[in-house]
Amino acid sequence: MTLIEANVIGIPGIPWGLSEKQVWLSQQTIKRSYRQQVVAKIEAIKQNFPDQVLVEQYGALSCDSENYTLWAIKTKQWQSDKPTVLVTGGVHGYETSGIQGALRFVESTMVAYADRFNFIVAPCLSPWGYETVNRWTPCATDPNRSFTKDTQVEECHSLMTYVANLNLSILCHIDLHETTDTDNSIFRPALEARDAIEQNFSEIPDGFYGVGDSANPEPAFQKAIIDAVEKVTHIAPCDEKNCLIGTKIEQRGVINYPIRDIGLCAAFTGARFVSTTEVYPDSPKVNDENCILAQVAAIQGALNYLDLYSLN
Repeated sequence: MTLIEANVIGIPGIPWGLSEKQVWLSQQTIKRSYRQQVVAKIEAIKQNFPDQVLVEQYGALSCDSENYTLWAIKTKQWQSDKPTVLVTGGVHGYETSGIQGALRFVESTMVAYADRFNFIVAPCLSPWGYETVNRWTPCATDPNRSFTKDTQVEECHSLMTYVANLNLSILCHIDLHETTDTDNSIFRPALEARDAIEQNFSEIPDGFYGVGDSANPEPAFQKAIIDAVEKVTHIAPCDEKNCLIGTKIEQRGVINYPIRDIGLCAAFTGARFVSTTEVYPDSPKVNDENCILAQVAAIQGALNYLDLYSLN
């Protein structure tokens, strides 16, 4: 999707209806393979770690239920007396390092922490978005504003139902994201066209930052994540207004949102310790591998903090 394509849909100043959303959907094309780049890795994890992990399908998208299957990876030696950590990626399918970072965490790191934590890892909530390199669902909805009690968004409802049916308490939820240059060049202009509401554009931060919960900020936890990520990649500096992406910073590299009020993925479990990571893959200082490692480092920073927390 290009900026021109989004802006020529419908009548300027009038929000899109169903027909405009269908026009938008018709413009989307497959750009990469979910099967080859994500599902194949999940299958390899199942084969390579038969004694350590369980792989479960928790749903499929109705637009193509055969190809857009939804998967969770769990620690096999589940113990009710251990705290449970949820890691999610690909809420926005175009944010590549979130998906690959979740998978890399399982491949490289999760087993080392399995004696202290139970894990649920859902690496790609939006497989259609992954293949079309899109922020929205096929219905032109942002899934990361749709984790609400009665959500009709499949990507959200499927995971929320799966986790609810596990009937457990989650201590920590790390939701892996990216902030890209296309947020300003493509997706925010598309949002403006779809809703007929003028958007405020902010400079894209050059570097990693995290988003905490303004209702429960846990600043020491957020700092532990920043400190861990800084060993791998650079932390985004604030702008001249002491803001990141238009929001006042709470500490270096951290902003807070009212995550439950706006329906963010990180809010739906009610976990005490939550963070939404934001990697910047368009920086000249990074490459794809560095972005993946930054996501893994963020999870490790959170887990190392929780190790100390559990001892106090």
